[in-house]
Amino acid sequence: MTDPKVTQSEPAPGSTDTQLEPGQARNEVAPPSRSQQVLRDILGGSAMISVLAVVLALLAGGILIALTDKDVQAAAGYFFSRPADTFRAIWDAVAGAYVALFQGSIYNFRADDFVRGIRPLTETLKFATPLITAGLGVALAFRVGLFNIGGRGQMLVAAGAAGYIGFAVPLPPGIHLVVAVLVGMLAGAIWGGIVGLLKARTGAHEVIVTIMLNYVAFYLISYLLTQQWALQAPGSTNPKSAAMLPTAVFPKILGEQFNLHLGFIVAIAATIWFWYFINRSSMGFRFRAVGENPNAAQVAGIKVKSVYVWAMVFSGALVGLAGVNQVLGTVTSGFTATIDASIGFDAITVALLGRSRPVGVFVAGVLFGALKAGGYSMQAAQGVPIDIVLVVQSLIVLFIAAPPLVRAIFRLPVPGTAPKSRTRKLEVAK
Repeated sequence: MTDPKVTQSEPAPGSTDTQLEPGQARNEVAPPSRSQQVLRDILGGSAMISVLAVVLALLAGGILIALTDKDVQAAAGYFFSRPADTFRAIWDAVAGAYVALFQGSIYNFRADDFVRGIRPLTETLKFATPLITAGLGVALAFRVGLFNIGGRGQMLVAAGAAGYIGFAVPLPPGIHLVVAVLVGMLAGAIWGGIVGLLKARTGAHEVIVTIMLNYVAFYLISYLLTQQWALQAPGSTNPKSAAMLPTAVFPKILGEQFNLHLGFIVAIAATIWFWYFINRSSMGFRFRAVGENPNAAQVAGIKVKSVYVWAMVFSGALVGLAGVNQVLGTVTSGFTATIDASIGFDAITVALLGRSRPVGVFVAGVLFGALKAGGYSMQAAQGVPIDIVLVVQSLIVLFIAAPPLVRAIFRLPVPGTAPKSRTRKLEVAK
């Protein structure tokens, strides 16, 4: 017979105690509370990794700014005699550069009035507009498991199509702008759809195909810009198009004193559409299913090849919208074959930083727009090379691609795991 006053229990997992006498204590791993588990998931989640990746990239950028600053280099020459001068020079260089970045991208607190002070923010949003739409296009392909790096080609053909409608096909106001936008998006959709069709029918890898189509689009648009019957401005010998007609230009939404135009509102609408399409539509469900596991989706009756084609069609249309924005919003006096301005490749970074989520891509696009707008201010005010901004962008990609490195640097927990050191004493009843 067992003494009813003694309560025995099985050893806890990981415990070295096998049998306890009455009155002894045992260490047992205690499960974390729900609030603690939620906090661990937030601290170790993808959103926190993205934020800290930006922080690390800015810190690395600060180091590069200090190393390339002439005053820092001069002060370092007599560091051991007057070390404070070197640290002061480092602070002045880094702080001055990032203050100039803020003033050039968010708010210029040295401006005479609020209108001039807020102008940098509108410039940031203007630069962010094509990055957002192109980033959404790349993110849409990511959600299906496709790697669309053909943004340059899709932007160029969309810009060429929309630009031709914009300067060569007069239409009534309102209708002209809508038709130019739709034709540009259609051209981008067709260029992206070629990739999806080749992958679905022949199994061709989308990375190789998109790279090749980038070159095809560049040389095609370059050729058309030298032909009077196509995109070249009448009477010109330069490879440049004619100026867009006023009826085909995105109107400015805050007045003539700002460059922010209707394209930003279109980018917001595209973000909302992306969220609804992926999370609420039946086709979006099929896209997500194929992205998670194409074999399981095939067994469930989803036509995976058809999804690949439509995914690249929609992806190309969104990326093409960025090219339309460049032609009808930013460059209204005519465009060249460099109209894409590396946005097609920057969109990959934006999609990665935004974790292929609509809100994340939108915020990432605004961040990169701020880096572009503020980079010119840094160069003008502090003499910081604009290449530093490119290095920061590249480092963001590097840190995002290595979440374990970021977790190790900041000692972040892994989501879904319990703390290792949480133990509690369990008393055995006497």
